[in-house]
Amino acid sequence: MSSMQEPINSGFTAASTTSDVIAGISLVGKVAIVTGGYSGLGLDTARTLALAGARVIVPARDVERARRTIAEIGGGIEVQPMDLTDPTSIDCFAENFLNSGQSLHILVNSAGIMAVEELTRDAQGNELQFSTNHLGHFRLVARLWPALKRAGGARVVSVSSMGHRFSSVVLWLKGSERSCQFLPKSVWSLAWAL
Repeated sequence: MSSMQEPINSGFTAASTTSDVIAGISLVGKVAIVTGGYSGLGLDTARTLALAGARVIVPARDVERARRTIAEIGGGIEVQPMDLTDPTSIDCFAENFLNSGQSLHILVNSAGIMAVEELTRDAQGNELQFSTNHLGHFRLVARLWPALKRAGGARVVSVSSMGHRFSSVVLWLKGSERSCQFLPKSVWSLAWAL
C-alpha cells in the first residue's frame, strides 16, 4: 500500500527558510537534540533553534569537526559524542541525557549518509547507510522516549529525502552479499543526471 503525502496548507513553501518557520516563536526553556547538527540542513536547524532560545545538543561522530563548525555560528549549541552506527554509543548518549533529568522537547533526526562508494557494513553487520539513517535513529528515539514523554508535547522530526524512489527497500541477511541490493555513488550520479 502506498499513499502520497498530502499538503497541510501551512503557508510555507520549498523556498521557506528555517528563519521563516521559526519567526515569532520563542523556544526559551526548551531543549532540542539535532543529529547531523553540524552540517547541511541539520546545522541550519540547530542554529535556528538556538537563535529562538532553545538549548541545543548536537550528538556527533566527529566531535572535533562538529565543535569547529558550531564555534563559527555562535553559542547556545553543545556538542556531545555519539555514533549512530554504534548501539553502545547511542545508549551512552541517551543514558547521560536521561540522567540529567531534563525533558526533551524537540528531537530532530537529521544525520544521514548517502551514495557511498562501495558496500560497507557497521560493526553489527548492517549496511552502513541503513544503519546510520534508520536503525541508529530508531534506537535513539526509543532510548530518549522517557525524556520526550516528560516534556508533555514533545516533537520528533525525521528528515528524509526522495531517495526511496530510486530503489525499493531490499532487506538482507547480515553477512550475506547475495541478497543485498547496493547502488554505488556512480549509479546515484547517473540517476540525478537523467
